[in-house]
Amino acid sequence: MGLRAVPGRSRPRVGLVLGAGGVLGAAWMTGALPALQERLPCPVEDVDLIVGTSAGSVLAAALRCGVGIDEMIAHQRGEPIGPLAASAVDQLTGGPWPPAPQLRLGSARLMLSMLVAPHRVHPSVLASAWLPLGRANHDPLREMVHALHCHAYGLPPPAWVRGETWVVAVDYGSGRRAVFGRPGAPPAQLADAVVASCSIPGWYQPAVIGGRRYVDGGVRSPTSLGMLARAGVDEVFVLAPMASVVADRPRMPHEVLERQLRALMTLTLLREARALRAAGIAVTVLTPGPEDLAVMGVNLMDPRRRRQVFETSLTTSAAALAGLAGREAVA
Repeated sequence: MGLRAVPGRSRPRVGLVLGAGGVLGAAWMTGALPALQERLPCPVEDVDLIVGTSAGSVLAAALRCGVGIDEMIAHQRGEPIGPLAASAVDQLTGGPWPPAPQLRLGSARLMLSMLVAPHRVHPSVLASAWLPLGRANHDPLREMVHALHCHAYGLPPPAWVRGETWVVAVDYGSGRRAVFGRPGAPPAQLADAVVASCSIPGWYQPAVIGGRRYVDGGVRSPTSLGMLARAGVDEVFVLAPMASVVADRPRMPHEVLERQLRALMTLTLLREARALRAAGIAVTVLTPGPEDLAVMGVNLMDPRRRRQVFETSLTTSAAALAGLAGREAVA
């Protein structure tokens, strides 16, 4: 598989995909960044394209706002340093469980779509329409992203960041994927786009941008990796907290169910990775392994496990990436 030569460039165009995964997914991805950096031809914040979904959109915004890996690590450890010092990571979500939802279903328009033309909307997006409207809000997250944006770009900050950056959400009226930051996407401020990408149906209130409601991009796909087939990249690195190439064998029923759902997402991810490779794009996929799953549990929004997940990932991700040498780049 050859890389496409780009006139005037000394390296291939690199894409970084940061997937959905809640509080613990963000902790796991942060733990993987130091080892990933060793494989990149440039600083991680300077890769040519970053695609962030849900938790991954928060990391994408931080990277494009100049937050370094060391600052992210310090933030996970509760050590005040850099522009993240003013934001306590465990306060960004409001706790491990959502408040009681509203007594209203999420999206009447999507439910109508299921009756009229169900084949036009992804099944998981249709299912989200039947969830009750969430009550929680993402005000602390919006404030943190806005503060990072202002710190990096000054007041008032521009609508978007330097460097090609896509933030994935789902239009809760049409069911279509919205990729903020991509040419042709609806205009949005960075903080609003990140909040939209993180608005889990049934947990958080949908985000309103330009008069339309948006929910978590992970409802459609945990990574949206398939979108990169025509993104003009030569190589893609994927951190996918909600997939697992090497799974464990839990015994508790709720863990077994979680692993079955995780297996479905893994199949989709690997299918998308194969399609990109068939198009001549090099793809490296990293997912949590058995040691990571053991400390994650089934509730990826539980901040009580965050520190242990992060510290475990520092070790397991480095070992997994080191073990990829000479074989298919999937771990």
